[in-house]
Amino acid sequence: MLQNLPTIMYHGMTDVGNVRSNNEDVFHINEASRYCLVADGMGGAAAGEVASRIFAETARSVFEGHDGCSEENTIARVQATFRLANDKILKHVERHPQDHGMGCTAELLAFSDERFIIGHVGDSRTYRLKNSLLKQLTKDHSLVQEQLDQGLISPEEARRHVLRNVILRAVGVNDTVALDMLKGKKQPGDLFLLCSDGLTDMVDDRAVHDVLAAKGQLDQKTSALIHLAKAAGGKDNVTVVLAAIA
Repeated sequence: MLQNLPTIMYHGMTDVGNVRSNNEDVFHINEASRYCLVADGMGGAAAGEVASRIFAETARSVFEGHDGCSEENTIARVQATFRLANDKILKHVERHPQDHGMGCTAELLAFSDERFIIGHVGDSRTYRLKNSLLKQLTKDHSLVQEQLDQGLISPEEARRHVLRNVILRAVGVNDTVALDMLKGKKQPGDLFLLCSDGLTDMVDDRAVHDVLAAKGQLDQKTSALIHLAKAAGGKDNVTVVLAAIA
């Protein structure tokens, strides 16, 4: 058994923002089971909120008793969370046809003894600050990202694009969910950021970097990011989760 495993510290916050009347974002942190997540609901009314809550509750059930020792087991639990949450949302819509179109984007970050594992669907994002450099680990499943990849628009145009919130993948929309999986070695000093697009639509990566790289506690950094998003307009719910490897 590995000894002296790095400690992982977490902090998360969510805010309804300046415009919306309800918060369809959900975050969840489970230190004992070594994972955290952000889900951003869609579908209007209360349906989006239900979808993101279903995702969080599914993760809680799937990761019960998870100790992170096995990388293979951790990967399997991440995959199972997305698959089961997808099924549960679809079954909810069968019972409540008025909620047709509901779903959620989702980021799930889990840790094994030596590795981090990320499950990603939609346009919420996961970043890592490593050696003072901020890198976006996930790639948006969005119409604007496709246009960006094809060279049809510039990064600056992408930030202002009227269709930037059109997503191409979500949990609970199709019979099967197309899941991006990422993994890597975790190291002391790594700082992971999971966030909904309520942050990244309002705040550019340079400003995010400056907050994460500054001295301060995790709760101060989450508060600062939420404040920046709201100061820039707060047009959507905004959710931030940080996970720091000590």
